Amino acid sequence: MVLANREMLICDLTQSYAPVGGGGVSTYLREKRRHILERTGHRLLQIVPGRQDKVVERGRHIWVEVGAEQVRGSPNYRFILRTGAVREVLEHYRPDIIESLCPWVLPWTAINYRRAHPETTLVAGYHTDFPNVHIHRVGSEIFGEKAADVLRAATVAYAERTYRAFDRVYALNDPVRAQLAEWGIHHVDVLSLGVDTDHFSPARRDPAFRQKLGLEGHGPLLTYAGRIDNEKRADRVVEMFRRLPDGFGAALVMLGDGKLRDRLLAQTRGMPVALPGFVNDRDVLAVALASSDIYVSAMADETFGISVIEAQASGLPVVGVASGAMPARVPPRLGRLGPVDDVDAMAAHVMEVWRGDHQAMGQAARDHVVQRFSWEKTFTRLVGDVYPAAMARMVERRSAGFGWAGDRGAEWARGVV
Repeated sequence: MVLANREMLICDLTQSYAPVGGGGVSTYLREKRRHILERTGHRLLQIVPGRQDKVVERGRHIWVEVGAEQVRGSPNYRFILRTGAVREVLEHYRPDIIESLCPWVLPWTAINYRRAHPETTLVAGYHTDFPNVHIHRVGSEIFGEKAADVLRAATVAYAERTYRAFDRVYALNDPVRAQLAEWGIHHVDVLSLGVDTDHFSPARRDPAFRQKLGLEGHGPLLTYAGRIDNEKRADRVVEMFRRLPDGFGAALVMLGDGKLRDRLLAQTRGMPVALPGFVNDRDVLAVALASSDIYVSAMADETFGISVIEAQASGLPVVGVASGAMPARVPPRLGRLGPVDDVDAMAAHVMEVWRGDHQAMGQAARDHVVQRFSWEKTFTRLVGDVYPAAMARMVERRSAGFGWAGDRGAEWARGVV
């Protein structure tokens, strides 16, 4: 289906943004902004939480921060409860498409807005498996397994009701799409995320990087990049590192910030471990990855793994866990995966990869990513396939229950240029 040559206002709406320490959604927002402004004639409105209300309009891009309180235990993140303020922004700008990028509160702000403006198309990105990651895992630790099962079932019911109200949903991998189908959500596409393979490249390697961090040792430099928190199981990476023999000569750098960072700093004092904090400069991150030897992650619930493919683009083999999206990201020729929370197996895999042909594995990882993943492919599919399918459903919905959708929505949905 060809996208109509007509200017549209696309809106991104999310709680999952942090100016410092942000994860995959923050990267997605940045790369999408670049694509929309450089590759299309559309306008883009991005609504995120911030310290205070702020609106910045620059040409076809509108950046809106809605003042919100900090998330307890996650100082880099804020949570919007002032849905009235978000509604005011939507009423002022009147977007043609709203893409919701998180599951909490704001999807219903979009749904309620659409009730008043039925010509609006709603798309949801399922970026986090929140019934399992946020509810069941945390609930089992606090209340026990049975209570966590009840909480998960309630959250699945919420997800089913929420995402059925959207015109189109996209997941980041096939297993998640299958899971959504089990919940009765069938209008789902799979959208692979991307990586800038020119930016993240072995060519950016700095031979003095390890020395600059003050890390000794003749063995591999292991690197992790992401939030230093419980969801990412960052403490398991440190426990794995403790299992490596002293004579192995490894060092570890953990790039990121989060509520576990201070504790891990204290626990690793005197060890060849560096936790320099969040890297806000993407050039610095690219150099750090290219200057390392093996990427390590204990995260069990990745829905895609942007940090993983950035490491692979930088020429690194990966050692992780066989769960979530990791088996799709790391086939055996590109690294090693073991059981979740088995730090002994992870340590053994690090030694196996290093003592094998790790350079050939790293080159294969880069080749794999270059051939399959790019932000150009991601957003070409989003704007060219997912959005038109959503608009076609909007037209059907309106013609069936609320009248015709109007020329603009109908033309895009039909692919009229």
